Parts: sequence; structure tokens; C-alpha cells
Amino acid sequence: MASERSWPRRPALWRWHFYAGLFCVPFVLWLSVTGGIYLFRPQVEAWLDAPYRGLARTGPAAAPSVQVAAAVAAVPGAVFHRYQLPEAPGDAAQVIVGHGRAETRVYVHPQSLAILARVDEDSRPMRIVFRLHGELLAGDAGSYLVELAASWAIIMLVSGLLLWWPHGGGLAGVVYPRLGRGRRAMWRDLHAVTGFWVSAMALFLLLSGLPWAKSWGGYLKAVRSVAEGPAKQDWSSGQAAMLAERAAFDAGTRAMMNDHAEHQGMTMAHPPGDEHPLDRLVPVVAAQRLAPPVLIAPPTAPGQPWTAKSDAANRPLRSDLTLTADGRILGRRDFAGRKLVDRLVGWGVAIHEGQAFGWANQLLNLLTALGLMLLSVSSVVLWLRRRPAGRLGAPPPRPRPGFARGFGVLLVLLGVLLPLFGLSLLAVLLVERLVLRRWPAARIWLGLPPPGIVSPA
Repeated sequence: MASERSWPRRPALWRWHFYAGLFCVPFVLWLSVTGGIYLFRPQVEAWLDAPYRGLARTGPAAAPSVQVAAAVAAVPGAVFHRYQLPEAPGDAAQVIVGHGRAETRVYVHPQSLAILARVDEDSRPMRIVFRLHGELLAGDAGSYLVELAASWAIIMLVSGLLLWWPHGGGLAGVVYPRLGRGRRAMWRDLHAVTGFWVSAMALFLLLSGLPWAKSWGGYLKAVRSVAEGPAKQDWSSGQAAMLAERAAFDAGTRAMMNDHAEHQGMTMAHPPGDEHPLDRLVPVVAAQRLAPPVLIAPPTAPGQPWTAKSDAANRPLRSDLTLTADGRILGRRDFAGRKLVDRLVGWGVAIHEGQAFGWANQLLNLLTALGLMLLSVSSVVLWLRRRPAGRLGAPPPRPRPGFARGFGVLLVLLGVLLPLFGLSLLAVLLVERLVLRRWPAARIWLGLPPPGIVSPA
């Protein structure tokens, strides 16, 4: 039949689903846990900063430049990098100072100038969670690995949906689980039904996270430059790009072209400068009512302007300002003024991080993360219950004539859209055909067909 020549049969889909899941499940669990924690970054950081809010004062606060001088003096050899605009009169001044690539956030009492705390920026809890989630604390190598797992997770979810696709028989086991038909049926239904309910949002989270990845982010940047012309992008991809963008943020007008730099440390040395313009700039920036937190940064070279930037968790609320030292606003760029791709990525990131539409966004993402955890656990239970002793337990191969052309076209398209997936798929197919099928012990343990037999697809 034509449909059989264009699309694989159920056993073939099952094998694709199994092998993709075998690789992805540990990463899906990891990303779900770390991503679920990172969803609550604003609440966690507000809780961590609570001791430095609503501080007792007996008089007016010291000038911002004086607060900055106290923070710089608290870290020997440091220079001023950024000043965070207090959100309330009783809040401690938060000043980010740097010594080489190391940055320290210094909490200064707004009146007495007492140093309340010194925190390494890269050691802040949610910064660590972010790096655990996006790069496994392994830099660009970890970013590649996470991207590869995300690419194969897309295959796992798509093949799972095709296996779930109902073929009659009612809604039981399709949209709600049958919990009274034994443990095996219960685990099968929990896996299938949970997959149905979370797949759409899970696919969105996987796709919206790809612009951060080292390989795919660079791929999107190249495509974007062709479609929209050369321009600085508003997101970062990989550790090196994040470091560079952090430097650009503090380099005057370049700050307005780098939107995701908050997750890494400095790469540029800031020259010691005059902090007194900050006293004029703080009321000017405050009057603009940028979404908090708002960071004001000095120029890093003569002739460059000061910059102010909203670092709001909901990225579509962010705006950037450039200012002269005497408080004159040179330019403002709001989210609506960014390039189309930047806006799409910005919205995707905001939803991905659970910040686009308040607590409902956090709840939706959290339920998706919990659903992915249940999917992962149930898949392991199902696998262990059916795995024969001494074998991996892959679904048995069933030879079929030829290759499913439609499925082949889909794989080629995915290989083009997800280059790291395409390269890994070629590598897997070559190793399978040239090595594993010719190694009897490995072939039997992995459940591969003998040499010369066409794999079911």
C-alpha cells in the first residue's frame, strides 16, 4: 500500500521511540528538575535578597556614587561595573564590582554604608542552576550535549505521539489512564496518557531552548544574518558568546544589542572611572520607569555613553537606554523595536522561563516538567518489566521491504533543521551498519537485524 511505503509501521516507530528514549531519559529528568527549579528564579532571588530590603534608616540615603565607592573599597583591586537601581527607599544598594573576570555583588546599607554581604556573581544559586540546566557546568561541551539530547527528545516525543495515536476503542488509555487493570496496564497508560497531555508544551520548551545552545544558536544566527542582514543578536549561544555579551553590555551602545548576557561573568577589564555622574543618572533612569531590576553601567572607554538596562525576567518588558554623563538620554530601545527574530526568541525565552504571563506560566511549565518526570520514570519501569535477561530489551526488528519514503523525508528535514541531530543520526547509522551488526554479541544484545537486512523504518 502507498501508505506503507511512505510511513513506518508500529514496530519500527517503537524501535525509534525506544532508542531515542534510551539516550534522552537521563537528560529529560535532569532538565525537568533543573528547569523546574529555575522557573522560580524571581521568587528565590527575592527570598535571598529579603534580608537586605526594608532596612532601618535614621536619615537620607547616601549618594549613589558614595555607595559605589564603599562597594569598590570592600573588594580589593575591584572596579565599578554596574549599579542596580533600588526598588524601594529602604533597600540596600546592590553594586556589581569586578576584578578581572571575577564579579562580586556587594550589598551596601544605603545610609550607613556598612557592607552587608559580598556574593560572587557566578556562585549565586540561580546562576548555578542556570548553568546546570543549560550546560551541565561543562561549558560549551555541556551545551552541545544538552542540545543533542534535546534534538533526540523531539524524535522521542514525535514517535511517542504516533504510537499513542488512537485506533478506536474509546478514550480509556488514550486521554485518561485505566488504573484498575493491573500494574502493567497502569504504567503503560500513565506513560501514554501523560505523553499526550504534555507533548505540545514539552516540544515548545525544547524548541524555545535551542537558541541558547552553542551549535543551534550559531546556526540560527547565520540564518538570521541572511534573512535580516548583519546585526547584533539579542540572545546568546554557548559559554563564550555569553562572556562576550556580558562584556558588550558594559561597553556603552553595544549593551543595547545583547539581551541574554546576565548569566556569565566579565571578560573586559573596566578602567577606574568617575562614579559621580551616577548621582545625576539615577533619578533620570528612575523617571523612565523601566521594569526592575534596572542596571546602570559606566562606559568602558573614553567617549562611550553610560547605559541603563532593564533586566526583567519577562523579557518583552525589557528596555535599554544610553545616556550622557550629565543625564541626557541619547536613545531608548524597547522590545517592540527589536528585530523580528529577536522578538520571537524573546517571547520564547520568556515563556520557556515561566515569566511571560505570571504564575499561570510558571504552573503550566511546572506541570510539564512533572509530566516529563513521570514519562521518564514510567518508561524505565516499562522497560525493566519487559527486558529479557542478558539483553537490552529493544523491540524486536521485523524486516520489511524498502524504506518508508515519507519517514525518510521527515528525518532529512529534521536533520537540516537540527544539524547536530542529523550528524549524530548519520554517525549512529554508520556505526550500526559497519560495526555493531557485524559483531554478533553486540547485535544480539542491542536487538539489531543481521547484516543485509533492511532496518524497519
